[in-house]
Amino acid sequence: MSITSSNSEIVQKLWNLCDVLRDDGINYSDYVTELVLLLFIKMVHENTEAGLLNKHTLPTGCRWTDLNDKDGLNLLDDYKRILLTLSTGKDSEGNTLHADPLILAIYADAQTRLREPRHLKQLIKSLDSIDWFSAQKDGLGDLYEGLLEKNANETKSGAGQYFTPRALIDSMVRVINPQVGEVIQDPAAGTAGFLIAAHEFIKNADNYDDLTLKEIEHLRNKAFIGVELVPSTRRLALMNCLLHGMEGDDEGVVHLGNSLGQVGMSLPKADIILANPPFGTSKGGDASITRDDLTYPTSNKQLAFLQHIYRNLKPGGRAAVVLPDNVLFEAGVGTDVRRDLMHKCNLHTILRLPTGIFYAAGVKTNVLFFTKGSAKDKLQEENCTTHTWVYDLRTNMPNFGKRTPFGEQHLTPFEAVCNVPLAERVEGEWSFNVEEVEIENAEVNQGIEKRLAQSRWRVFSREFIRDTKGDSLDISWLKDANSVDAADLGTPEELAGEAMTELKGALADLEALMKSLGAELDEELDAEVKG
Repeated sequence: MSITSSNSEIVQKLWNLCDVLRDDGINYSDYVTELVLLLFIKMVHENTEAGLLNKHTLPTGCRWTDLNDKDGLNLLDDYKRILLTLSTGKDSEGNTLHADPLILAIYADAQTRLREPRHLKQLIKSLDSIDWFSAQKDGLGDLYEGLLEKNANETKSGAGQYFTPRALIDSMVRVINPQVGEVIQDPAAGTAGFLIAAHEFIKNADNYDDLTLKEIEHLRNKAFIGVELVPSTRRLALMNCLLHGMEGDDEGVVHLGNSLGQVGMSLPKADIILANPPFGTSKGGDASITRDDLTYPTSNKQLAFLQHIYRNLKPGGRAAVVLPDNVLFEAGVGTDVRRDLMHKCNLHTILRLPTGIFYAAGVKTNVLFFTKGSAKDKLQEENCTTHTWVYDLRTNMPNFGKRTPFGEQHLTPFEAVCNVPLAERVEGEWSFNVEEVEIENAEVNQGIEKRLAQSRWRVFSREFIRDTKGDSLDISWLKDANSVDAADLGTPEELAGEAMTELKGALADLEALMKSLGAELDEELDAEVKG
């Protein structure tokens, strides 16, 4: 899913409205939350006018036309009244105006922080001036997605630091290849990026126009289910889904709750699970791990999410999950969980991702692709993994960021080899000048032809992972140009001697500086320098 140039311009115009909000004293981090409360009313209006929205329309008195012709305090008071009505379903006298559970969820506890009527009027006029007809052609949902991505790029705070790059989401979806009739789950949904990408993938398939009414109804209401812990993020997710034509059940596509608690235990089994679980450990509160049905208790949230995911797949179900490096090598419970995963599922592919594609600096991540059961028998429950293919997109890749954006072109070589049926895959893929990279002097390369050892695409047997790696999945064979070989470092005594020499030199420079400033040197320090 890519945003067009016209939509990109509109996203920038919306983002520029941040200046108006800032003038009203609204924090940068609250910008999108404040803007979307108003923007959603406008988008529902545009979708209704275009005949694209029949259900979940807004009640009389709470529509865009009830706002855009007002001024002054009347305008601000009316807007506050509208938010209260959308949030509670009732007017100021307690009369029920609507009972739409999805609108109630989207506007739950919604309040504006705007204080100046003129700023609200400025926002309304700006939204009215946008060429919504052009935006409509590409879908308002894509426009909304672009705004969320812009927010994650710009703010680099909170959940934004782990915002999954659009190119990676789309690549994972293409590899998983969701089909009509399947149930697709994201237990850590965020703003619903994975679910929406899967929905768009199905809609863009050649057979979409041939779907029956029953299949379309399933796609709209039953195909997608997500869980999100943070109410404000879930609000964004529900809006996002509705603008993409995804309604879900009475609670919407994305339910409020904790997948590592009771909500997760009650989730139905899925055909597909796509996820980028939150990084870190459980520290109590709403995000704590309270499930008692996980085989291996742990405070590591990723290990808990991983257990949920492979347990929650139907036989033959497919998963693609973003996980940090520590999940691949952590000992103790980590080893137990990886062993259980390879026992119950066919862990057929690992994609080692480059650094810098997430907004948290230095986070090293991977995508694990696995299927419930074995390649030959989806009902098999033991020894399901026989071989694991690894694509190294990390070693000697650029340090991605704003100056070097990570894009679809970086994932194309991986998809080309990954989308070959398992039985027909062949080792070796030499993109991004990998032949210039040195190879590690390690057991992983023993007896391997040099050209193959210098490729990005290798396969490893279950026996190798168990006997040589001790069930660690942190498998690398290429040497990064920036890495330092321990064998070239010298003995500990030599290193200590070099450090002491450098320290004495630094102290001597400091002494000279202090003397030039006319300061008297401490006797003990003087002795150290001359020592």
